[in-house]
Amino acid sequence: MSTPEPDTTISATPRSMTATAHALLRSHLVTMIRDAGPVSRSELARAIGLPRSTTTALVAELLREGLIAESPARSGGVGSGSGRPATLLSLRKPDGLVTGFDFGHRHIRVAVATGEGQILAEESDQLDVDRQAGEALDRARDLLMLVLDQAGVSPDELRAAAAGIPAPLNSQTDRVGSPTILASWVDLDPREELRRRTGLNFTLGNDAAFGALGEMTYGAARDFTDFIYVKASNGIGAALVLNGRLYRGSHGMAGEIGHTQIDPTGAWCRCGNRGCLEAIVSIDVVRRQLEPLDLDPLDPQDMEHPVATKVLAESGRTVGVVLANLCNTLNPEAVILGGDLASTGVHFTDGVRDSVRHLAQPGPALDTAVIATGLEGRAELLGAVACAAATPYAALSA
Repeated sequence: MSTPEPDTTISATPRSMTATAHALLRSHLVTMIRDAGPVSRSELARAIGLPRSTTTALVAELLREGLIAESPARSGGVGSGSGRPATLLSLRKPDGLVTGFDFGHRHIRVAVATGEGQILAEESDQLDVDRQAGEALDRARDLLMLVLDQAGVSPDELRAAAAGIPAPLNSQTDRVGSPTILASWVDLDPREELRRRTGLNFTLGNDAAFGALGEMTYGAARDFTDFIYVKASNGIGAALVLNGRLYRGSHGMAGEIGHTQIDPTGAWCRCGNRGCLEAIVSIDVVRRQLEPLDLDPLDPQDMEHPVATKVLAESGRTVGVVLANLCNTLNPEAVILGGDLASTGVHFTDGVRDSVRHLAQPGPALDTAVIATGLEGRAELLGAVACAAATPYAALSA
């Protein structure tokens, strides 16, 4: 999903700028139109920091190629006034079918869908994605072939693809941005590895960011423009959506709350520090805590055991402390909880809600809703499908 940031000091027209600058600006405009939704030319010009004439020329080029579409602004909406009515720009959805991949730390999910995002078939498998990058990529290819066969369609009908990766992605390179998270992926180019196996060019994104997109498109965030999506599974990651747009940070790594230090003398974390949130709270930690009682954290009946309810509630309260601080900083409308821990039942969610309610700034106008996902562990996959469905390119087959 990420693209290199252009040099916003460029003021040349598309005809006089270098080919590299031209390509970067085109890519940046497409990303902005995708993330912001219907947007006017003047809004684009202000956001990208270019002269209106340069933006207009680039938009005209994208319109001619059919990558974007324009429609009249609603009465009283953006650009309305006494002058000529503004038009709003949006991405043109691709013809044909799309595919979405969700790589978790311990699973792979793949789906094929229509260009409108209707799922035709999906499959998943359990695998140590962190330590077995090659095997995980091969298995993802096999799952793609399986869902295509189930849907009764051929690979040639695919026109767009997106994949969520469970690690921070450097927005300049689209590679894993941490040497300690997904260690076996660090020297790989995920986009090229997927292209080599499938023949498709993929849009890549962090899994939590795709989870947020899945919630915005299909789930609990459809009515929110400012929210925090939290994926609480083997690790703890978050995505920040501000004013309807995903905030990635300067290098695409915003939302890494799992490495917030909770206890300086606590357990060692895979990032090399001690007492990080995800070293204290994760589905694996909960599983180890409940193992002596032979309780499965993914079994709803087991999670009503008195010890399980206490473990889950305390885990939620710990995550909630970090989220309360974020709520004080960002003042979101909602926190949406996804991942395996959010699927264990109400006790984890109640614990998060308890901390947010007690530690975030009080007052009816500042209350933040804490909501468990209703997408049953599929938010990241559905977000990948939504991203692919919004990809403007007419054909992405390599």
